Amino acid sequence: MAKNLTTRENDYSRWYNDLVIQADLADNSGVRGCMIVKPYGFAIWERIQQELDSRFKETGHVNAYFPLFIPKSHFSKEADHVEGFAKECAVVTHYRLKNNPNGSGIIVDEDAKLEEELIVRPTSETIIWDTYKKWVQSYRDLPIMVNQWANVVRWEMRTRLFLRTSEFLWQEGHTAHATEKEAIFESQQMIDVYGDFVEEYMAIPVIRGTKSSNERFAGALETFCIETLMQDGKALQAGTSHFLGQNFAKAFDVKFQDKDGGMKFVWGTSWGVSTRLMGALIMTHSDDNGLVLPPKLAPIQVVIIPIYRGEKEFEELDPVALKVLKELKASGIRVKYDNRDTHKPGWKFNEYELKGVPLRIALGPRDLEKGTAEVARRDTLSKELVKLKDLSDHIKSNLSEIQVQLYAKAKKSLDANINPADDWESFESALDKGGFVSAHWDGTSETENKIKEMTKATIRCIPIENKKISGSCILTGKPSKERVLFARAY
Repeated sequence: MAKNLTTRENDYSRWYNDLVIQADLADNSGVRGCMIVKPYGFAIWERIQQELDSRFKETGHVNAYFPLFIPKSHFSKEADHVEGFAKECAVVTHYRLKNNPNGSGIIVDEDAKLEEELIVRPTSETIIWDTYKKWVQSYRDLPIMVNQWANVVRWEMRTRLFLRTSEFLWQEGHTAHATEKEAIFESQQMIDVYGDFVEEYMAIPVIRGTKSSNERFAGALETFCIETLMQDGKALQAGTSHFLGQNFAKAFDVKFQDKDGGMKFVWGTSWGVSTRLMGALIMTHSDDNGLVLPPKLAPIQVVIIPIYRGEKEFEELDPVALKVLKELKASGIRVKYDNRDTHKPGWKFNEYELKGVPLRIALGPRDLEKGTAEVARRDTLSKELVKLKDLSDHIKSNLSEIQVQLYAKAKKSLDANINPADDWESFESALDKGGFVSAHWDGTSETENKIKEMTKATIRCIPIENKKISGSCILTGKPSKERVLFARAY
């Protein structure tokens, strides 16, 4: 496999696109703005799904599924929500096609117009809250703790595989509670679930915080977020959790009878992550040789490649390789034995390096003589000879070490790229270097919008662990109670 990756230094955007395609993660489709997730890419997404789904269930959530189509009237019931998504909605207007009378293919049947147009879901709050009205009558019906794994459509004009496509895969949790306190706890709990998962499983450090009112989810009273930093210095939002207050409950008349017999509106949350996590994974750890995967996430943690000439050498190597395969599988390691005779070892080395497999075991005739195997690490590209009798323990130790070191490397980079700025000149200079800029802001939407217009930077988050240090806004000079994090972002 000949690699033809553009280097990150020469063209980071092209490097990313080359890597997604060449590592067999995804492909462009015949539908503009939509992608095909290939089997290897989907295997990584499945690992993300499985671990997150387990964590959701540990916190008391259950899975359900709601319709792809949402009546247009539903969107009219919550003003902020419809305004936030109106420009991204795909709309179904007819339900039938017919042959073109002139014989040139098919056309929409003008007599099959829907009585009410349907929105292809950009998110499911409206259809779900309309459903919750039927499900909730009493405090005994609460809380509702529902999640769904689904696809959504947000019509994008400029797309990039995994990061921004017109259709993408995600999960969306939607919960209903009897009290404000419960709903706020849920919102905060779920951003911690996301943060812990991304750090522990994906080896990506995050900053936990809240969004400014401009960046808040449409229809929410508060949006909690986890923000990450890519190697090119741009920020990426990795997950959000929204405290909806009673906005959707009031819009859809979702009430319950409390213990005292009074009628009250419920309190709501919603939260989600998407295949953007795949983009974060790629851009956090990968290098000019290809994908780099943390072991906990890798579909294949170890690949065994025999090196031989002729049938006789293979017959000697094969039983040893199969024994190693069996031992590693018994240890719970996801391992592949690539004994294809259609590709040479060098081609296979390149393939698995490009695909980010954490460890590679090479076995040749000389290894058999010495009772060793060559183990190569993807993250450092280092190699060492390991005794066959010690191989299983060595592999387990290396996998744990790689997971820790990938996180440590990314955390060091994140910490080194959070730069303070106390005036406009230093703010612009810090932005041009890339990374997060910690600066004072006067708290107004007007100032936030002005900064965005002038620099293309947005307030990525107001860190939850912020120290309340007063200062002056970098643009207006007005008083500020705390620093916020600005960055240019994906």
